[in-house]
Amino acid sequence: MKKVFLLVFSIFLTAAFFADAATADDPAIRIMTYNIRMNTPSDGINAWPNRKDHVAEMIRDKYQVDIVGVQEALIEQVHDLEARLTDYMRIGVGRDNGWDQGEHMAIFFRKDRFELLQQNTFWLSETPEIPGVTSWESACNRIVTWGKFKDRTSGREFYHFNTHFDHRSQKARVESAKLIWRRIQAMTNGLPVVLTGDFNIQETNEAYAILTGKEPADGDDRSDLKDARYITKIPHQGPTSTFTRNQWTETGAPETKIDFIFVRNGFQVLSHQVPNDKYDGRYPSDHLPVVADLAFPE
Repeated sequence: MKKVFLLVFSIFLTAAFFADAATADDPAIRIMTYNIRMNTPSDGINAWPNRKDHVAEMIRDKYQVDIVGVQEALIEQVHDLEARLTDYMRIGVGRDNGWDQGEHMAIFFRKDRFELLQQNTFWLSETPEIPGVTSWESACNRIVTWGKFKDRTSGREFYHFNTHFDHRSQKARVESAKLIWRRIQAMTNGLPVVLTGDFNIQETNEAYAILTGKEPADGDDRSDLKDARYITKIPHQGPTSTFTRNQWTETGAPETKIDFIFVRNGFQVLSHQVPNDKYDGRYPSDHLPVVADLAFPE
């Protein structure tokens, strides 16, 4: 009887919290970050044509995401998602030429929910405005796509930045973290911010410490971004790892958590999860998505 009472009481508190933090006039925003794995025919059974419908279903139906930042999307994958996510609009360019070549860090958002106010892309390099440039011993050029959005329901505005850090160069990851923080700080004018991506770092990495303010970015300047997982009102659900193994049939070791959602300027994190849905025994990508429900500051 005591257990039943505690369960009911817990559900009541959770419902009360959501009623207070997100209302009909100011509803929560469901954010996802998802490395969808580039279209690589050598992946065989895991190749993109066999899983594009599953990726779209994860975004559109299973998790009914409001806005998602994807990584590794080649232009044909972007078009495949556009054809399936008909209630969404897309921003983002290819990293190789600033148009259609190379991987996109595209952001898809519900067009009935959000108005796009601004958008752009910059390169994680010493010359951020020049397409295709690599710096800091990076294995390939890397980018950040961002959008400034207005929530049509509440009228509130926010920024979404989406990125993919280099997989080989630690120097590039550290410098990328510093550059992103400088841009966020300079651009966003106190508005709420969400940063999504595959950062190719673990929580012990210096780049993570810079992003979360545990180490300074420049001089005494420290980021005030927060890892959504650690400020969620409802405890994290799902695996810790965001990477898969054994032909995408199992989750990786806990330390292979390399995909993150960070927030800033008062975004409340209502829930945080790593979905591990499978189709025919396999994940839709070699990464698992990360999903968070956010509420605007009071």
